[in-house]
Amino acid sequence: MKLYISGPMTGLPDLNFPLFNDIALALRMGGWDVVNPAELCADLSGDWAACMRRDIAALTECDGIVLLPLWDRSRGATLEYQIAVALGMEVFTMCDILAKLPKHIPVGAAEPGCY
Repeated sequence: MKLYISGPMTGLPDLNFPLFNDIALALRMGGWDVVNPAELCADLSGDWAACMRRDIAALTECDGIVLLPLWDRSRGATLEYQIAVALGMEVFTMCDILAKLPKHIPVGAAEPGCY
């Protein structure tokens, strides 16, 4: 299963890349194929619309979406969620998907958010 990570970036320190990257690493260690928008648009000063175009194109190639905390307060993540639902993708919260990982896989910055 190919999963797309979605969550807030704008206005957060380092655009929330540390959390995106920790989740991506943990999911990859768990055997999932992962699309991480922090890797697609790694330029912290990049244009929002250009990044969203790239992210949405990548999202459409996925089977599911993983929603990070506060995704529903993000204009981009809300749009990604709506697209995922319209396309019939599986929807997971960060905590739900992390609970599926073997306990020996570290989850870094995500750990305090779920446990």
